[in-house]
Amino acid sequence: QVQLVESGGGLVQPGGSLRLSCEASGILFSKHNMNWYRQTPGNQRERVAMISTGGSTYYTDSVKGRFTISKDNAKNTVYLQMNTLKPEDTAVYYCHLPQGNYWGQGTQVTVSS
Repeated sequence: QVQLVESGGGLVQPGGSLRLSCEASGILFSKHNMNWYRQTPGNQRERVAMISTGGSTYYTDSVKGRFTISKDNAKNTVYLQMNTLKPEDTAVYYCHLPQGNYWGQGTQVTVSS
């Protein structure tokens, strides 16, 4: 069974940084694209970043230049490095496997002074 487990969320001040992790099990990690999404109460879940099997990346405009998605195939883990965080980045962040539409449980990121 496919399982995705996020970690690394927390409370940070504006301008701070966090690195989120998503460890996958039950799949051949190198054979799949992976996404990061985020969601706030009452809002649509939006895709933040994607990394392909070949290592190409995508970012939504609001995070370009601040967030970086990466992966470690040996650890079966996808990362989201988040720098220069803004209060608007506050959300629950989810990793997502498009093939089969699998989701992790989410990790809370709160940016506040």
